[in-house]
Amino acid sequence: MEETSTYAVGHFALGYILAKLTSKITKTKVNVALIFMLSVIPDVDILIPYVVHRGPTHSILMAFIIFIPIFALYNKNALPYFIAIIQHSLLSDYIAGGKVQLIWPLTQQTFGLELSIKSPTNITFEWLSFLTATFIMIKTKDMHPLLQPHNSNLILAIPTFTVLLPTFLAYPLEVPTALIPPHIIFLTLFLASLSIDLKDILITVLRRI
Repeated sequence: MEETSTYAVGHFALGYILAKLTSKITKTKVNVALIFMLSVIPDVDILIPYVVHRGPTHSILMAFIIFIPIFALYNKNALPYFIAIIQHSLLSDYIAGGKVQLIWPLTQQTFGLELSIKSPTNITFEWLSFLTATFIMIKTKDMHPLLQPHNSNLILAIPTFTVLLPTFLAYPLEVPTALIPPHIIFLTLFLASLSIDLKDILITVLRRI
C-alpha cells in the first residue's frame, strides 16, 4: 500500500457515517452494501494501468457529472450515495496521504494536507471513525441486511477483493498493527455477507435442477 492511500477502514467508516447522516436529514433509506462499495470505489485507479492514483477517479467534479442523471432519476434518494463517494477524496484523502486532483479535468492541480497515514493522528482518526460506524450499525441494525440473503450484497466483492484482501496479501504488511483488528472485522463481515448470498444462490440453482 502506498503512502498516498488512506487505509480502507477510514473510507468505509466515514462513508457510512456521512451517508447515514445524510439519509437521516433527507429522510431516505440507504443500501448499506452499496454505501460501503462506493466509499472506496475511487481507489479502483490502483488497478488501472497508466492511471495516476488520486487522479481522475478521485475528482469530485467527475463524481458530480456522473451523478447528474442519477439525481434526475432518484432525486434526494441519491444524495447519501453521492456523499459516500465524494467523502473519499474531499475528506479522507484530502487529510491524509498525498494530494488529490479534486477538480480534474479543469486542472490537474492537487490539493491536500498531506498528513502521514501512519501517523498517530490518522490512526486515531480511523479508529474513532470505525468505532462510531460500528455503534451506529448496531444501534440501527444496519448489520442485519448484510447477513441475510440479498443479491445487492454481492457488490461487496468489489471492496473485498480490490481493497481488503490485497491489504493482507501484501508483503511486508503495510497496515499498522493498531489498524489490523478493524480491517479484519470489515473483511470478516464482507466475506460472511458474500458467503450467505452465494450459498442462497447455489441452493436456488440446485432446486431448479
